Amino acid sequence: MSLGRRIATEAVAGLSSRGLRDFRRRTAEVRRRLRGKAHEVHYFHEVADPYSHLAAQVLPSLVARYDVELVPHLVGEADSVPERAMLAAYARKDAADVAPAYGLEFPRDAGPPDVDLTRRATRLVASLSGDTFVTRAAQVGAALWSGDRGQLEKLSQEMPRAEEDEARAAVAAGSALRKRMGHYSGAMFAYGGEWYWGVDRLGHLEQRLRELGLARDSSDVSYLVSRPGPGHLPGAEPDSPPVLEYFPSLRSPYTYISMERVYDLRRRYGVELRLRPVLPMVMRGMTVPLAKRMYIMLDTKREAEEEGLPFGRVADPVGEPVERGFALYGFARSRGREAEYLLSFARGVFAEGIDAGTEDGLRRIAERAGLVWEEAQESRSDESWREELEANRQAMFGAGLWGVPSFRLLAGDGHPEFATWGQDRIWLIEQAIQKRLA
Repeated sequence: MSLGRRIATEAVAGLSSRGLRDFRRRTAEVRRRLRGKAHEVHYFHEVADPYSHLAAQVLPSLVARYDVELVPHLVGEADSVPERAMLAAYARKDAADVAPAYGLEFPRDAGPPDVDLTRRATRLVASLSGDTFVTRAAQVGAALWSGDRGQLEKLSQEMPRAEEDEARAAVAAGSALRKRMGHYSGAMFAYGGEWYWGVDRLGHLEQRLRELGLARDSSDVSYLVSRPGPGHLPGAEPDSPPVLEYFPSLRSPYTYISMERVYDLRRRYGVELRLRPVLPMVMRGMTVPLAKRMYIMLDTKREAEEEGLPFGRVADPVGEPVERGFALYGFARSRGREAEYLLSFARGVFAEGIDAGTEDGLRRIAERAGLVWEEAQESRSDESWREELEANRQAMFGAGLWGVPSFRLLAGDGHPEFATWGQDRIWLIEQAIQKRLA
């Protein structure tokens, strides 16, 4: 490994370490006490964002359960979002998929919110602060997402309404603050220097608040929103097992922490697992801002710890290391070891600091996946993987997905039944498998 890569690996390991995180948290609390401030949880709300609407629904319970002061901010669209229209459509579907399990509501048939209604809703929410935001923001969102013009008008009679220029100024101010604080998206909670995305990461915030002794009832150990855990195999089985298409990437830390759980679905349910790897986003011409890269790294660390997985010694494989890795993918598949090979590569570059761009590093990755290195050399010049990965990308986009890891469940006849994206959506895929097998 070159000196530059070694330094970068050590830097990421330090930045993502539990020790540094604990130090930052202690420092944040010392600063808060010295300034005489309350425990402030900043919340960044995007009116036309489905995930913000889900988050708004838990705000009353959050402030009732914890001794915190919620400081709301209005924000505009996220910065530097590739495939924005596709993401918006997916977010509506995803919010409707997860809401029932989280005890929340989002209309199944919601389309893009009406421009005029969005403007009216923004003016209403811009007039809210403190307790009124906590109690009213979700009401406004429900009317917006259901397209209920009459309900919005009724709320306008009950609530103050900011002027157009005031609402625009509130969104601009909130967006600027979000950027200064180091983030880029809506539905975000911020406390003491850390960020938590929507209801899906609320448990991490709750855990931190509990450690600070801020729970009003310490005997209540439940979380406001919990992901459903692993299920059990239903009694009935179909004549042909469903097919689970799995779209991973060799440069995605979220892919790494999803792999073993996805492979476990194959073991427990007997599904046919089809691996459909794709090139990393940045190798497809997309850019990822520094703030997003930092958030992904720290968020993956928290999620990995929850799954009991090592993470943090990262030897970024972008570029040639990824290409070298995929050059061996066809060979691994010919030996029936493609799943093991992808996992060995991902664990090596995201948890062990193995430089896949070196001969020694790639050899270690290949051999522990059960491949004979000398035999693998013949495939090093094979370029056919490029066409395969591009076909996989097209299939992923065709399913309405654009990020990794993504999943698509097919019936035995090949008909698509369900698709979702994200390592925090594996429980949704499991539920879909269970319905198919029941």
